[in-house]
Amino acid sequence: MKNIFKISLIGLVFALVNCKSVNYSKMFYEGIKPEKVSDKFSFTEGPSSDKEGNVYFTDQPNDKIYYWDWKTNQVIVFLDKSGRANGTDFDKDDNLITCSDDNGEIWKISKDKKVQILSKGFEGKRLNGPNDVWNDEFGGMYFTDPLYKRDYWVNFKQEIPHKSLYYRNKEGKITKLETFTQPNGIAGSERYKKLYVSDIDAGKTYVYDILGEGKLSEKRLFCEMGSDGMTLDKHGNLYLTGKGVTIFNREGKKIYQIPIDEEWTSNVTFGGKNNEILFITASKSVYTLPTRVRGTR
Repeated sequence: MKNIFKISLIGLVFALVNCKSVNYSKMFYEGIKPEKVSDKFSFTEGPSSDKEGNVYFTDQPNDKIYYWDWKTNQVIVFLDKSGRANGTDFDKDDNLITCSDDNGEIWKISKDKKVQILSKGFEGKRLNGPNDVWNDEFGGMYFTDPLYKRDYWVNFKQEIPHKSLYYRNKEGKITKLETFTQPNGIAGSERYKKLYVSDIDAGKTYVYDILGEGKLSEKRLFCEMGSDGMTLDKHGNLYLTGKGVTIFNREGKKIYQIPIDEEWTSNVTFGGKNNEILFITASKSVYTLPTRVRGTR
């Protein structure tokens, strides 16, 4: 029994040490700043990394999806017509899931560019404009549905009065989970069983415990900052965007700020060979920043 207890105690100590947020000085290389990869866009958004580490992102005003090839550091057009895609995320099969708000839809796009519309509405009504999405381990997805009226929408009429967080299960059933002032950025972690949702107009980001398939705990305030987009690293640090990239540790304490010389920083994700390059979408440009940490699911 003593040996078992000793092993258990060592395991507990290791787990507690492993749970601590890493210090920012060990997260970034001294003197290395974000590098502008390209500035040929109208407004960049929604980056997500595929299984190879290439990062796909959107230029919503121009209705295009691009990807950044980490091997060549080149930006390449992936799709010309995207339903005005905004936020994106890859599913388990490496299909790109997009919040295509031209008609309030969610799309699934295969690597050979075949498009499947997964959702057109909720309870027979058009969604306001899906904004950001995160795919979970059960084959479902959480997505935010705020309302940002676009100049390119034709004959738009708001059919859903609330702005909410939804869950779509793998069979296609959509459930409304919570209403916000203006929900926007979303990110989750299978490792930590957490879901983060930004209420950007309220200036707050909330966290939920993931309890099962489409099941969440009561929301808790994570920090007093809203965000357009977000991502997580393997230590559970949360990266929020707006004026540059602001990083919070798992306890919701601000630990670092990455300045970006653009009017607005919309979103961020990890990509590259080892998932350790921060890819940042900001106004008309995209940037990369090598780090000492890795992204996580």
